[in-house]
Amino acid sequence: MKDNETYQVFLDIWHDVMLYLFIGSVAISALIFLIYIFRYLAAGSAKAKYDLANEREIKTLLITNYILAFAIFCLVNQTYVEMVSLGITWKLTRIFIGIFIATLHAYVAFLVFKYYYPGKLEKRLKKLRFTPRINPSTGNKMKLLSEDEEDSYLDEGMQAEENAFSVDYDVWIDEATGETKIEKYKGHLHALECDRCGFQTLKLEKEEVLVQPTDTTDGEILKEYKCSYCGRIKRKTTNLTSNVDRERDPSKSSTDPFKTGKKVESIVMEIHTADGDNKVFEFQGIEQAKGFLAEFTVEKLRH
Repeated sequence: MKDNETYQVFLDIWHDVMLYLFIGSVAISALIFLIYIFRYLAAGSAKAKYDLANEREIKTLLITNYILAFAIFCLVNQTYVEMVSLGITWKLTRIFIGIFIATLHAYVAFLVFKYYYPGKLEKRLKKLRFTPRINPSTGNKMKLLSEDEEDSYLDEGMQAEENAFSVDYDVWIDEATGETKIEKYKGHLHALECDRCGFQTLKLEKEEVLVQPTDTTDGEILKEYKCSYCGRIKRKTTNLTSNVDRERDPSKSSTDPFKTGKKVESIVMEIHTADGDNKVFEFQGIEQAKGFLAEFTVEKLRH
């Protein structure tokens, strides 16, 4: 009889603690989310919103969902009070169910914000980055300069960062007054979109030269890509043009791949070296991609 009374007192305390933890967890999760929303809305400029969303949004949403997972555990441990009162076995079962449901929620949240949400966020970030800026002193709409045009507005250090592909600068100019605004972004490094799951998680795993090019015949290289989300393995072969072909027909090495009659919104470019280095870059227009290639060297790729 005494043991039952002690167990019941323990259950009452446990339920009270779980209730307070549930309320506190929900409140903390909501507070973190609302603080982020307030900071985002109060950021003001599109660039400030871009930086905040790029650096904090996914982390914030993951943290709030992990806290909610703990709140779910606490909520489950508030249920079936009469059944749990029958014995410790039922209490342990309820704890196990609470852990299972909370873990499931946390894992699903991780998958959503690791693989699905970044694609949605990327679209919003692009919109923020390329929304025309307004000159605060005149109210005029500013123009985004091309890669070639912006160099004269960047100092040597800025140009060196761009040449190393670690940083990308956007230069906006008020054509009426000549005032400029320079914004700093991370470089062009980018992942490919998987053609199975649709997420930007397809990366080059390895490449193998199947046929070495000679002076008279083309070679062939096999590239193997793997999606870190769905595990999709994609292989494709690419021709390696022979040296003689390039010498006899310069058009094979000098053909402008950017000549097209269609409107181009973005360009994704893969660069591979013979010793296995490879990177994927994304550009917002033909001029930006041409500027990248004009300044490209293998040494810069390795930095």
